[in-house]
Amino acid sequence: YELDVTCRGQADAMTGYFINITQIDAAVRGEVLPYLQGIINASQAADPPMGELLRTMVRRLQPQLQHSVAAVRLRLTPTYELCLESDAMHQIELSQSYEFSAAHRLHVEQLPASENQRIFGKCNNPAGHGHNYHITVVVRAPIDAQGHSLRVADLDRVVDQTLIKRWDHKNLNVDVPEFGDVNSSVENISRMAFEHLAPAVRSLGEGVTLASVSVHETGKTVCTYRGE
Repeated sequence: YELDVTCRGQADAMTGYFINITQIDAAVRGEVLPYLQGIINASQAADPPMGELLRTMVRRLQPQLQHSVAAVRLRLTPTYELCLESDAMHQIELSQSYEFSAAHRLHVEQLPASENQRIFGKCNNPAGHGHNYHITVVVRAPIDAQGHSLRVADLDRVVDQTLIKRWDHKNLNVDVPEFGDVNSSVENISRMAFEHLAPAVRSLGEGVTLASVSVHETGKTVCTYRGE
């Protein structure tokens, strides 16, 4: 597991320090790691109340760090993480990443061939080309009275049914109706993904909302859409 602690405050005019990072390290090692180890060792570790777990970490850290803790982020796998902000202790931000492979061609029918070639270059190849897309979905969900929040398995199910099965191993321009008259740029892919997922995510429970969708087209190119 990995834990990120974000602190916020004003830097000292003379030293340039807001807080010494050794203080953050000592607070985490003294107050949080033993607590997490206890959770891991406990019999209920299979399904701990993650909302209350993150709240407890913030509460343990605040007195040690001059109440400067803005957020804690717990990375549970390389693709799955939870974040709790200290000014929104009633909800968790859950982030999970997925993959799908698809082909597309960047082309606008209203433009002449020469203009399409100038704008899109080799991505305008008539036969198209493919990508292994990585998509990161960020959801905000309330913490219930028992300290639990949205289960990642429920989000996985919704994303798979709503998006991955529709787009994976498809030609976006040919096989996916929503791109019939919309250029399948990474910008439009991220927007379409958000618009498809938003209502499905809301169906997961009261107060559950889609915060953003990020689509990585390559290792260098990513587009994030956060709704209107």
